[in-house]
Formats: sequence, C-alpha cells, structure tokens
Amino acid sequence: MAPKAAAVVAVALLLAASSAVTAVRAMHDYDDALHKSILFFEGQRSGRLPPDQRLRWRQDSAIHDGAAAGVDLTGGYYDAGDNVKFGFPMAFTATLMSWGLIDFERSFGAHEAEARKAVRWATDYLMKATATPDTVYVQVGDAFRDHSCWERPEDMDTPRTVYKVDPAHPGSDVAAETAAALAAGSIVFRDADPAYSQRLLDRAIKVFEFADKHRGPYSSSLHAAVCPCYCDYSGYQDELLWGAAWLHKASRRREYRDYIKRNEVVLGASDAINEFGWDNKHAGINVLISKEVLMGKDEYFQSFRVNADNFICTLLPGISGHPQIQYSPGGLLFKVGNSNMQHVTSLSFLLLAYSKYLSHASARVPCGGGASASPVQLRRVAQRQVDYILGDNPLRMSYMVGYGPRFPKRIHHRASSLPSVSAHPARIGCKAGAAYYASPAPNPNLLVGAVVGGPSNSTDAFPDARAVFQQSEPTTYINAPLLGLLAYFSAHPNPAQWGGD
Repeated sequence: MAPKAAAVVAVALLLAASSAVTAVRAMHDYDDALHKSILFFEGQRSGRLPPDQRLRWRQDSAIHDGAAAGVDLTGGYYDAGDNVKFGFPMAFTATLMSWGLIDFERSFGAHEAEARKAVRWATDYLMKATATPDTVYVQVGDAFRDHSCWERPEDMDTPRTVYKVDPAHPGSDVAAETAAALAAGSIVFRDADPAYSQRLLDRAIKVFEFADKHRGPYSSSLHAAVCPCYCDYSGYQDELLWGAAWLHKASRRREYRDYIKRNEVVLGASDAINEFGWDNKHAGINVLISKEVLMGKDEYFQSFRVNADNFICTLLPGISGHPQIQYSPGGLLFKVGNSNMQHVTSLSFLLLAYSKYLSHASARVPCGGGASASPVQLRRVAQRQVDYILGDNPLRMSYMVGYGPRFPKRIHHRASSLPSVSAHPARIGCKAGAAYYASPAPNPNLLVGAVVGGPSNSTDAFPDARAVFQQSEPTTYINAPLLGLLAYFSAHPNPAQWGGD
C-alpha cells in the first residue's frame, strides 16, 4: 500500500475505533450535566447573593471588598477552592463561557439565560475592576494568608488586600485578557441587552489601549502577590493578540485586524504552541482567527489556519508526523502537571469550535503525509473527552460533582467541606477548619456541577482525597469551556446527527 493511502487508512481506523467506543457507551444526559455545570458557578459567587441563588448553603461573603482602597470590588468569582479573587483566571473564565455561548448559542436551549447570568456575574465584576482609567484591579485577597486558613468565605478574616496594575506597574497580560473577556461578553449581550453590550465593548477598547500602551507582565509588577498561584509563565504577548482578536470579532473595526497583521511576528503569532488555558492563549488565537480564513473573509491570516491545523493534528490519535499529545490508557487527554482537566476541557472545546468552522467551509484538517481528518472526527475526539469526565472511564466515576451515581465526595473546597452557616451558625475560625480538612468524611455541602482536576498521571487513578488538591480541586476555568461542549452535545448527542465524514 502506498504511504499516503496507508496514512489515510491508519487515521480512519483509529478514529473509527474511537467512534465504535462511542457507539457502545451509555448515553449521557448532557442536558443535565450542562445545567449542573452552570450551577457550579453559583457556588463560586462572591459578594451579595441574589434572591434567585439556587445553591442555598452559600451566603453573602466579602461584601466590603475594595472598600479599604476606596473602590467597589464586590462580586465576581472565587477561582477554585480558596477565597481569593484572582482577576487573570476570572477573565479567562468569562472569555471561554462567552465563546461557548457565541458559537453554540442555539444549543443551550432552556439554559441560555442562566448561562448568560453566569457570564454577567463575571463581567459586572470586571467592569468594576476597570472603572478607573488606566488601572485594572487584578486581585482581592492575600493568597498566602488565605491559603494558611481553612475557613468558609462567609467567615474569612484574612486580609482582603487589593492589587492593581497601572502605568507604573504594567500588566499587559491580565489587562488584555480582561479586555478579551469584556469584548466577548459584549457579543453575548448584543441582542439580550444592547446597552450593556455597548458598555462592555467601550470599556474593552479602553482597557486594551492601556494594556498595549504600557507593556509588561503583571508577574513582574506584582510578583509577590500573584506568584506562584497565577504567575504568567508564557509572557504577555499572547494576551495582546488574544485581546485584539476578540476586539476585532466584537467591533469589526479594521484597526484590530491591522494590529494583528502588524504585530503577528513580534508578538509571536507565528509560534505554533500547542497550549491553551488561562496562561497561554496561542492555540486559542490560531483557532479563533482561523475562522476568518475558513469563512473566506481574510486570506492574509492563512498562517493562523496552518498553525491551527498543526495544533489540531497533535490532538488526534494515530496521526504520524506530528508530536502527539499523550492519552491515558482509559482515553483521557493528558498533560503533565496539576489539574489536568483544565487541559481536557479547554483543548476539547477548541476541537469542537474548529470542527464547526471546518464544517461551514466544507473543509478538512490536513495532517501531512496524505492524512487528514474531518470535522466529525474532531467532534468524536471531543465527545470522548466529555464522556470520560461524565463517567466513561476505568473507575466508572463521574468527575463532575452531583452527576451520576459515583462522583468525588471529598473535593478540595473550603465552602463545600465545612458545614454551612445555616447548619453551623457559629463562626469557624482560620485554624478551626483544619479538623474538617483532615476528616475522611464526605463534604457536607454538594458543590453541584464542579469538575475536579481529575487523574494527574497517565494511569487513570484518582484518590478522592481533599489533601490532594492537584486532583481534587475544582476551578472555574475547568468548567468554563465545558459549557459550550455540553450545550453542543446536549443538542446533538448522537454522531449520526453530525453529518457524514
């Protein structure tokens, strides 16, 4: 058999095998998982909770944030199982929730309004954080003091120190990501609330101007506060391109298109880096901008599509000639490091988004050596990852709290692991929470919809232990890209609905 034909057959057989696994799996209730994944964000809320709050074991918290600095910084989300508000991952969370709504709005169905509320809880806060010109408030809370305590957000007495970037202390990365979040949010609310949408876009433009004019990483300006928790290891250049791409998408202004063209090389757009998350936006930039090429709107951006194609090929099992991402024996996409599910959900979302762009252009992904993959094959890989999260794995457990008969019970999350205020009205002090942290008992409060970090090695093992935070801690940026994935598969659960290869 000729090499080209052999490569095509090999890819087809491997992806067909993945399809066969999908065909025999138990059908998941993606609609229920979507509802719960959105509900998780209510458990992460900071500030005064609204009357329609559904996770009733949470109550008001951090209602004076920013007061010591003379600003209102109430609201927003706690990023994970602690009580600090980190602006960098919060902005990325808002951007990814918005991207899911933008690309798969029709698939959200009855959950569209509640998904928009989840976005707005973040964008309302980001508007407060950027209300002062040439300033972005990027963190509330002393991470080191907070992490030395195990206490409910309703009780916390650790310093609510406010940290900001400004012309004298630049933070192009966090500022540009904030601009991206506001721009993406403006698209989400364009029809639902036009006035709010315009305010978001106007602010995004100003924040991006600040990020670009005063260049520098926030990890240098605020190193002691933001590192090692959310230190920016990839530099700020990718966020500038990411922010410009979202502003171009939201405003359609030529200046942002020209900005990307003018800065493509100097800001590293040509770097085919196969990463995507709160720190590194390269793969996301290439996928997002590639839509322009696939829709026939701007051939100049062809290099972004080449990078996107190469990136996608690294995620597809059995594609030779490309450095392959690792998969566990049970089929989970795996990257070395903590909280592996953040990679699983973010990269799977890019697979799904790119498959949509390819479908609309009647295109395939060329992977060299005559091999290529169809949009349907990309969706199969993405669905396989979602199904693994929901229970199709060697342990037969869901990694989403509250979904399925078996799920993590001892997640690394203060509010979930401590008795609620209604169950235990008396204050639980900083060190008094240690007994609950060390307890082998399941968490008393169900943080419904939370997806934990999951297996952190290639053996599909999971200890369900509160102390192993690398595996048992949920984060907003794990759930954020999952919304779009679950929405799509809730509306199109059967591969037969996806069209032919």
